[in-house]
Amino acid sequence: MRHSVNRPPTPDARDEQEKELTLQEKINIKLIESGEKERLMDLLRERLIECGWKDEMKALCRAFIKKKGRNNVTVDDLVHLITPKGRGTYNVYFTYIASIPDPVKAELLQRIWAFLNAAAL
Repeated sequence: MRHSVNRPPTPDARDEQEKELTLQEKINIKLIESGEKERLMDLLRERLIECGWKDEMKALCRAFIKKKGRNNVTVDDLVHLITPKGRGTYNVYFTYIASIPDPVKAELLQRIWAFLNAAAL
């Protein structure tokens, strides 16, 4: 690496070549190249609509907007509101907030494992 007083180190070309991809990066590349990632995303969207998860998130946003006022809410406010619920985490009151339904997760996981076995990664 080359160093300078005024800027951060610049990696040499050989440093980039020596960096090997992680397993996660390799899997992501295979998913994208094969088109499987897009198919999995489509399946997820479909399942979330079927189980009412999307409507639940939409209702949560609408209630928040109604409470705060349309002109007083930003997209960031909505993201901060629904992210814990969407991910299934604990809120500030340490109450568990439901996430994506387990059967949906299981189906996606099964599809990913099948892909990995077929791709021999």
